Parts: sequence; C-alpha cells; structure tokens
Amino acid sequence: MKRVRAIDLFCGAGGSSWGAQCAGVEIVAGFDMWETAGKVFKDNFPNARFYGGKLEDIQPEDLVSELGKIDLILASPECTNHSVARGNRPRCEESRKTALQVLRFAEVFKPRWIVIENVVSMRNWNRYAELIAAIESLGYKTHVQVLNSADFGVPQSRRRMFIICDRERKREAVKALRGKVRTARESIDYNGTYNYSPLRTKRRATATIERADRAISNVGPNSPFLIVYYGTDHAGGWQSLDVPLRTITTLDRFAFVKPDESGHMMRMLQPEELKLAMGWPKKYQINQGTRRDKVKMIGNAVCSPVMKHIIIDLIRH
Repeated sequence: MKRVRAIDLFCGAGGSSWGAQCAGVEIVAGFDMWETAGKVFKDNFPNARFYGGKLEDIQPEDLVSELGKIDLILASPECTNHSVARGNRPRCEESRKTALQVLRFAEVFKPRWIVIENVVSMRNWNRYAELIAAIESLGYKTHVQVLNSADFGVPQSRRRMFIICDRERKREAVKALRGKVRTARESIDYNGTYNYSPLRTKRRATATIERADRAISNVGPNSPFLIVYYGTDHAGGWQSLDVPLRTITTLDRFAFVKPDESGHMMRMLQPEELKLAMGWPKKYQINQGTRRDKVKMIGNAVCSPVMKHIIIDLIRH
C-alpha cells in the first residue's frame, strides 16, 4: 500500500509527527517559527525538511515541487491566546488567527486528511465557526472531538480538541484505548543524580509548605508525592503518584517530594521525566536549548500516542 505522506504545520518539537510516524506515516516536512524547536525536529526526523519562520511569510505554492504529493496535514496552531490558563489577560488576535494558515496549505496541497490540535477553549474563539466552515468549503467532512491523553496510554491527564477532516468520508468518534491507566509514578526517575533541597526552609513560600502538608496528611509521612510548585490549581496544589500527571504546561509546574531521614526533600521534575509523561519514548531526543526551552517545547507538544491512534483510525480504511 502506498505510504501516507505528511507535513506538520506549527510542528514544535515534533509530538504530532512522532505519533503519525509511529502510525506508519512518512513525515516529509515540519514548519515552525522557533529555531530551537526546529533543531529538535531535525534531530528526530533527519530525512524531513524543516522550514523556519512565520507561516504567513511562506508561500505553499513554492513548495509543491520540493515536497510532492501530500496526503495529510498535521497542525497545532498557537494555543496560548485561546487557553483558559491566560485568565483575564488580553488576547492577541494575530496569534489566534494563525490557525487560518492551515487553509492556505490545504488549498494548495489538497491532502486527503487534515488533523488540527488545540486547547478545548479554542471553541470559544469568535472565528472558530468561520474556520470550520472554511475547511468544509474546501470539500472536507469534519469531526470535532475532545480527547484525554490518559485514555491512550499516556501517564498524563491532558484534554485537547482535535478537528479531524477527511475529504471522502465522515469520521466516527475516536474510541479510547482499553487498558491499564498509566500513572505519574512511571515517569519519575528515582535513581537519577538530581539535586534535592529540603522542603522546609526559611525561604520556602508558605503556600508551598501548605500544599505539602495537605499531601502528607493524605498520603502519610512515608510516601512520595507531587506538588504544584509554580502556578495554582483547584485540587489542593498536590497530587498522588498513583494517578496520571496533571497537564504539563510550558513553564516548570511540578515538584517531586520524597521522605528522607532528615525530613522531606524536593526537586522540580526534569525535562526527561516530562518527556516520558507526554508519551515520547526515551530515545526521542530533546537536547537543544536551555532547560527552560526544553520545558516549553514539551509543554507545547502533542502527546504522540494520541496522534498515533487518531492517524491509525484515519488511514486504516
């Protein structure tokens, strides 16, 4: 059977591409304006082309002869200005409308399939209906579905919206995988040579100690746990290791706390641990940029097993 060929718009570090490749797809090219993410993409897809810069400045007509026939477009447009995590801060409309760039590439390449990923709150965007209508005007049948990565063998609870488009047939709902739920514990490197610091110090924020105390009162003094070190949540600011990790963001969020003879010790979760919690394998390389860059790339990514399952469901017919 002819191999499906794909391009990845807003590819970032390549989460969608890795999932699609695991489903048997040939990744032809990735596009992203962040040079560091582009280097990570090239490290993991050495046979694919990478195009840097803003999509608005790239003319897809000029790429047809270079890239050839494209069967699938993957796209994860900028999501920060859709996210509820932004709170009441002003939204950047220029950022939100980057999603419309998918239409230009679809018009030129005319792929059989398009899969667009974004935060669930993108549906509240005042141009969301316009985007769906424009996709359908190009001849696609669309199916919109919210999926949780924890339902697809990922040790993280991460709800994202997927706009699944097919020129030839209306898609049915993507079904969750049945199997053992993976937990945050599976991503923790207990033997790593990471630096820990005492939980209780004079400089530690009161809110941090309160979160840790709530955790200890629930799991006991002899069990490790995670706390939300930066940012806030609505679940007490801590979580057990026996459930999937809460949603990874683009900034350091979680600290691992473990009991010790001298008292509880803590450290931030490391990029390699966050990578595993996104569903990437250990062999996936994220070796470019600073630690902050790595956390940002991971937090911006798509959980590869979710995309893999979507693409298998798309192309199996």
